[in-house]
Amino acid sequence: MTKVIGVRFRRAGKVYFFSPGKLEIHHGDNVIVETARGVEFGNVVTGPREVEEERISQPLKSVIRLANKDDYRREEKNREKEKEAFSICQEKIRKHGLDMKLIDAEYTFDNNKVLFYFTADGRIDFRELVKDLASVFRTRIELRQIGVRDETKIRGGIGICGRELCCHTYLTEFAPVSIKMAKEQNLSLNPSKISGVCGRLMCCLTNEEQNYEELNSRLPAVGDTVTTPEKLKGDVQSVNVLRQLVKVVVTLDNDEKEVREYKASELRFKPRRKKKDMKLSKEEMAQLKALEEKNGASKLDDN
Repeated sequence: MTKVIGVRFRRAGKVYFFSPGKLEIHHGDNVIVETARGVEFGNVVTGPREVEEERISQPLKSVIRLANKDDYRREEKNREKEKEAFSICQEKIRKHGLDMKLIDAEYTFDNNKVLFYFTADGRIDFRELVKDLASVFRTRIELRQIGVRDETKIRGGIGICGRELCCHTYLTEFAPVSIKMAKEQNLSLNPSKISGVCGRLMCCLTNEEQNYEELNSRLPAVGDTVTTPEKLKGDVQSVNVLRQLVKVVVTLDNDEKEVREYKASELRFKPRRKKKDMKLSKEEMAQLKALEEKNGASKLDDN
């Protein structure tokens, strides 16, 4: 076991481990650390704790110092310089006629490098742009192409739930999201209903997926034949996943059909297919194809 602290450099960014050394560091402190990009200003999001060595990327670097007043001033100055750098880079992009959308500009704490994040439909030859920017800033320049999900994570926004986007507030990494998750949760496969601000499948589809898998495993599927407590055979008309209720169309002795509602535990039926065996109907496949074309995807998983 090794004693470490967790440090984050951007809001909702990835958490990196550092050794606190002999410093007394607490959650919420700001620290100066050395990273692969150079010296950086970070926020401590997890206080000192013991973790397994397998979880640590070697070599584990130590915290240089707790941030002081000069560090705070420098960090604030860097944030102001980033606004200016963003404007300059936009102007240079227009000058070179490049088909790219600038998203953000970022200075490393030691001003050793300026990073520019952008989106584009394809590959961009920005070699001349880099030379132009290097002559202006007189430091190392890095242009990094990102996807639409990363763009939304940086810029933030409000989701259809009315709250700040998960990716901008707490999600450190994007989890794979599958169209089958929407089907498992009995959601409409209408792209406008299950797509996020970024235009891709909503990350929150993964939040309750495990619970829905467990609940659905106790229910028959719509159209399945079940046996009721009265020993009647019937076809499942609909299911209420959260309440674990099933509406069944049963045939009575006089050949009349009637819809009755039962608790799932009262019915006898074959176990539901596992998620990996679930198949989409032709209509659902058509909706999926429309969604994939909208997202520019070609697979069921939206990574």
